[in-house]
Amino acid sequence: MAFAAAFTDQAKQDFLSGLYQTSDTYKIALYTQAAATDKNKSIVSYNTTGELATANGYTQGGITIATYTVGLSTDTAYITFTVNPSWTATGAGFTADSAIIYNSTRSNHVLCVLSFGSTTASGGGTFTVQLPAAGASAVMTIA
Repeated sequence: MAFAAAFTDQAKQDFLSGLYQTSDTYKIALYTQAAATDKNKSIVSYNTTGELATANGYTQGGITIATYTVGLSTDTAYITFTVNPSWTATGAGFTADSAIIYNSTRSNHVLCVLSFGSTTASGGGTFTVQLPAAGASAVMTIA
């Protein structure tokens, strides 16, 4: 699954102020095309507007993902999650256009917005968000 990721403007400020910690709980939630996933202002904290409904193997609020690790690749600092989140679809399955990663420990603040580029279907099987490997192409980078 190819996608574009954007570190939210609020998350940049939150990281610089020391809000996020690796010991916090992070979650990923799936959204439809109609979701307000503008990294600049529309989504500061997790909310259910545009999120997939609880059905067919998906539960609103998303799933917990492994904590992040931090690294440096040449001059680019990055944050990466080491496990690709996945859902086991049931029945007719579900489709999603985007996702957010948020910190459920810290007022549900959103770290990043992921746009899949098109509607992606579970196909009644496993729906996996294939996160980029650690390095300059990681989910969240600061160059």
